[in-house]
Order: sequence, then C-alpha cells, then structure tokens
Amino acid sequence: MGWLKQLMGLEAPKATTDSSRTASPSLPATGPLGLAPGKGVMFDTTLKLLLDEKTNVVIPGSQEIWSNGTIDLGQSTWLSRYYMNDEDYWLQVHTTGQIAGQVESVILFNYLSYVTISSEAELSRLAGPQSLIGLPTYTHDGVEFFREWGSEDGQTELVAMSEQVISPEATYSVEHRSMLYARDTGLTDRREFLLFSVEEDAEGTISLSTSLGISLYTTDLTTL
Repeated sequence: MGWLKQLMGLEAPKATTDSSRTASPSLPATGPLGLAPGKGVMFDTTLKLLLDEKTNVVIPGSQEIWSNGTIDLGQSTWLSRYYMNDEDYWLQVHTTGQIAGQVESVILFNYLSYVTISSEAELSRLAGPQSLIGLPTYTHDGVEFFREWGSEDGQTELVAMSEQVISPEATYSVEHRSMLYARDTGLTDRREFLLFSVEEDAEGTISLSTSLGISLYTTDLTTL
C-alpha cells in the first residue's frame, strides 16, 4: 500500500485503518436487516417498473449472499457490504450505533467494470491526476453525476477506508481509495450513485472497480 499512497498523494484516511484490526468473531454473524453470508435476498418485484427510465441499475431476482465486508468509519458508524453469488451485484448498508444497529441508508450496486492495474502509469491514467475521477462532476453514459466527497474546485483526493471481508473460503482485508458521485432521479429519497474504488488486497494486487447504485428503502428487500 505504501507506493500507492505515495503515488496518489493521499492523506491518512478518515475511516479506521488500524493494521491490527482483523475480521474476527467480534463481528456479528448476522448484520443489519438480518443479512449474512449464505442467506438469500429478494427484491420487491415492483422496483423494476418504478425505476424504469430513472436509472440504469439492474434490479436482480433473488440472490444469495456469498461474502460480507465491514468498514468501520469511526464514531459508531459502519458500512456493511454484501457480495452476491452473482458477482454483478452487491448491497451496502450504512448503520450507526452497532454494526447491526440503526439503518441510515441502503444502496444496491451493479458492478460496471473491474480492471487489474499493472503499473503506476496505468493507475495515474485511470484513477490519478490524469483521470477525471475526483473532479466536481463526472459524466457517465451521457448522465452527469456530482461529487459527494471533497469541497475543492478542482480534483480532490480519493477517500481511504479499510474493509474486513469474511467469506466461506477466507478472511482478509482490502484497502480502498474511493470517490463517490450521485445524482437525483426525480423519485423521493432515491438517488443514483457512481462509485469508483482503487482496491489493494493483502497480496498487493491493485484494481479499479466501478459500480452504479440506487437508493433502496428497507422495505424494498426481504432477507430469506
């Protein structure tokens, strides 16, 4: 992670990134909304009609959760991420208090792309100073999104956070350097999100993921 941080000129993260923290039995087996690896998730069948022409996010049929990532944002604030067996989809739940505490927001994400980065030059071009990521606005498929993080007039730094992941096969950590964009869809409390994340795993592999998300109500999904 050292060379990545130096290259990008990133400051210390706001999220908790204590190297001694690992995914452990202290993390709850069942998270917010009853979500957990091995459980199923069913989405309200009326969502597709409601969101038609409002977003390009695809609402899947019933899904099974493969793995769970937890991000400690500090001050009793958490992000729980649930990655589906169908790798095109993942769900993020923002909570306060306990990990399985008060639900503040739910976002369904579709992966748009996942690119392994092999050099500093490629990283700089795709997600660094030579890229458009971090500017106040970003246009994707002809749609303009507005930056959620950072107040600079120009390009701002990516935000650092550390994710602890538990899957049936392994327990591991992923370091993220991310930037979030959003736009209004015209529907009440439903926004569309564009998330870029430079990710580094325990083996030092660097990748750039791009995800498109939509706000959900807690009543839009059922845990099976």
